[in-house]
Amino acid sequence: MEFDLSNVKDDILLVDKPAGWTSFDVVAKIRGMRKAALRAQGITPTKRQLKVGHAGTLDPFATGLLIILLGDATKRSDEFLKQDKVYEATIRLGQTSTTGDPEGEITDVNNRQPSQEEIEVALQKFMGEITQTPPAYSAIKIGGQRAYKLARKGQDVEIPSRQVTIYSIELLEYSYPELKIRTHVSSGTYIRSMAEDIGKVLTTGAYCSELRRMSIAKFRISAAETIG
Repeated sequence: MEFDLSNVKDDILLVDKPAGWTSFDVVAKIRGMRKAALRAQGITPTKRQLKVGHAGTLDPFATGLLIILLGDATKRSDEFLKQDKVYEATIRLGQTSTTGDPEGEITDVNNRQPSQEEIEVALQKFMGEITQTPPAYSAIKIGGQRAYKLARKGQDVEIPSRQVTIYSIELLEYSYPELKIRTHVSSGTYIRSMAEDIGKVLTTGAYCSELRRMSIAKFRISAAETIG
């Protein structure tokens, strides 16, 4: 990692989360690095110095911008949670996933190949304020428990629909069975749900096979550091 954690007191770090890592994996990694850096200077870390948090999770399969908060900056997490975000996503047509992403059980639906014009018309249906139902496999709390924990136990999970806003949605590439989009969305928008809903509009089924967060409000992925 490029930045020097030993000298950071209360700050915001921008991290490019790799695929396969949970957001909490990144938090734990940085906390460990901070502890090691301070001890290397002969400093016994305090609890305050080892406070590390994040401002908005990314699914394990996803990559991209994760805002990490250190020390007293962890108290500012609410400032970032309700911000607009920009994502680039690859959506795979012809199949569905129990989780809406590559980690779920994949089921073939059909091999109908929509035209690019059909794709573009379908995407425009998602512009503006829309009603969206978050995935059962999400971190939303239902009766005090995370929805994904209930879903993994085989329990039926009913999550209320919500209003979200899609400010823009652009088709970047299309080569069946995959299409790639860039979308600017309000807080609370689930791209996995959007992918599934696009599949329903096209009658092909679909899931989000790749997801990358490009920005959160004014913070850009170009300013993020890699971690490994």
